[in-house]
Amino acid sequence: MSDTTSFRPETLALHAGWRADPATGAVAPPIYQTTSYQFQDTGHAARLFALEEGGNIYTRIGNPTTGILENRIAALEGGVAAMAVASGQAATAFAVQNLANAGDNIVSGTDLYGGTWNLFANTLKAMGIEVRFVDPADPQAFARASDARTRAWYVETLPNPKLSVCPIDEIAAIGRPMGIPLIVDNTAAPLIARPFDHGAAIVVYSTTKYIGGHGTSIGGMIVDGGNFDWSAFPDRQPNLNTPDAGYHGAVWAEAAKPFGPIAYILRARTVLLRDLGAALSPFNAFQILQGLETLPLRMPRHCENALAVARYLGARKDVTAVIHPSVHSGIQAERAARIMTGGLGGLLGFELAGGKAAGNRFIDALKLFYHVANIGDARSLAIHPASTTHSQLSPEEQRATGINDGYVRLSIGLEHIDDILADLEQALDAAGG
Repeated sequence: MSDTTSFRPETLALHAGWRADPATGAVAPPIYQTTSYQFQDTGHAARLFALEEGGNIYTRIGNPTTGILENRIAALEGGVAAMAVASGQAATAFAVQNLANAGDNIVSGTDLYGGTWNLFANTLKAMGIEVRFVDPADPQAFARASDARTRAWYVETLPNPKLSVCPIDEIAAIGRPMGIPLIVDNTAAPLIARPFDHGAAIVVYSTTKYIGGHGTSIGGMIVDGGNFDWSAFPDRQPNLNTPDAGYHGAVWAEAAKPFGPIAYILRARTVLLRDLGAALSPFNAFQILQGLETLPLRMPRHCENALAVARYLGARKDVTAVIHPSVHSGIQAERAARIMTGGLGGLLGFELAGGKAAGNRFIDALKLFYHVANIGDARSLAIHPASTTHSQLSPEEQRATGINDGYVRLSIGLEHIDDILADLEQALDAAGG
């Protein structure tokens, strides 16, 4: 079953990229726990290293188990190719570094996960890559913040923790004529939002979250949409249009042509993954594949349960604010309806009248919910972002991402909704509501 392009997501999650092992007939993808691969002869080895032929060289660069995961997610996302990495943070860093060098810049929406903000504001800055932050609610702000050395724009589909759906289509449409691709972190919205359908060029994931779903394995993914003409903008995109001294002078926009429209992902693999080595282990790739098989079943339940929780919290007098796409109105609601076509996600936030102290009492009183720094698990999770995931940010930066001292974030799991609501009720009562 080599051609799965006509299948729907539920089928792709089970069949894309793999049918059976040709040697044994095994249906489950094997874990190829190996570092290296036997070359047929010296000519074969030379062709692989010269990019004249595809194939396995070393697991730091590629692995058959990991390749199945890459192909499956690329098919689900509607992209042409994907590259797995060791974590979502590595995916974000590589996605930017593949286009931007020291002295270049990108423009990012302010609505970001705290780890991404710190990566952009501090770590990339120390490497000489400037990140300029703008409010994604104003798509034209990205153009105003750009100059001749802007290499990409970056947003989150469903920003964690602000949860205001990003107008991907509006932003992408502004950047494309300028030669600026839009990179979209779709971690919080797999299957329920499709960034490539709205003009995104690159999609990144922390596969640790909903795609895995089981909370056992960290991983990340970069997906190339194959829909951006890099060669049309040689000045704007020099990394893909000038000879690469680290790879025999290869010009990636040209070198990729025999393999298809994969110049972006080919460079990411042969330069960044090869040189920086943030490889996903074959075992973790296998684990994430197991989770991916049930993603189309899990996401609707996450969305359904989160919507019920949002409605419950909205009816409580001790809750001063509920942060969830369902409570938005006006243009924010229109954008959510246009982008989040498969549901509104499993995340929500809320604020208690008692502020930080009440929030801490609430979290400490939870019995069913886990207090962990993760989202997208099959289990329900809770955390206080200002003191944990976003604690490296200044108060001003925290407000820009959408949180304050009293904000509590919930990742709603797959438990029965009555049990979820019962735990929330007892914890809210214990918090002094």
